[in-house]
Amino acid sequence: MLPPQDYPDSASSVDQIQNLILDSADFEEFLNELARFSAQQLAGDGDEVLCGITLLRDRKAATIGWSSESARKVDEIQYRLAQGPCLTAALEEREVYVPDLFDEDRWGPDYAEAVAAHGLRSVLSLPFHLQGEAQAALNLYSTAPRKFDGEVAARARDFTREISQALRMAVRFSLHTDSATNLRATLESRTVIDMAIGIVMAQNRCSQETAVRILTDASSHGNVKLRDIATSLVESVGGSATRTHFQEPGRQATG
Repeated sequence: MLPPQDYPDSASSVDQIQNLILDSADFEEFLNELARFSAQQLAGDGDEVLCGITLLRDRKAATIGWSSESARKVDEIQYRLAQGPCLTAALEEREVYVPDLFDEDRWGPDYAEAVAAHGLRSVLSLPFHLQGEAQAALNLYSTAPRKFDGEVAARARDFTREISQALRMAVRFSLHTDSATNLRATLESRTVIDMAIGIVMAQNRCSQETAVRILTDASSHGNVKLRDIATSLVESVGGSATRTHFQEPGRQATG
């Protein structure tokens, strides 16, 4: 993959982002490359710009792409304090600009002092419009005060609009992947429990309702998850003569 400084200037941002998608090995690599590309596009004038991409989902915030470790660490200051420009931008879906951290007090002194301690002076956070469950923001940091005034801010807004669709697609893919993983885990768990219920019914010659009660009682009394109880039972059954501890009270196992 090309380093950010080697991206062809002649290609549009959209074209270059499409290339990032095609060249990236996975979702995480794409997001980190996107953050590095964003920092390079918006730096200008030889100034270094740090970039992080914040995602809010299920009331949790995380940096899902970062141009450098410093960018990730500065983003995480806000999560620790539960306030800051990128959280405000993502939650309220509006642009938030900090011209100079030395004069900033909107989130109390702790935030401004902690970020300024990393040698940074200005911050610009721009919301992505993901049109779904998640909310996100592009976070830009500079060592120069008022770095994101005027033309730079306008360029950042245009750039954020251009890459919003790519990020929306990436996040949607991630959410679907998570959902599919959770669904598979649920189905696997359900299958093991159903198998265990069948074993208890066969060995105790009881109804399904009674078998469920036997398993749930064993789970409760042993303080063990039902899935783990079921997995243990299924794994223990190696033949028709196998005896188990999951029996209806007062009844001997047969076999």
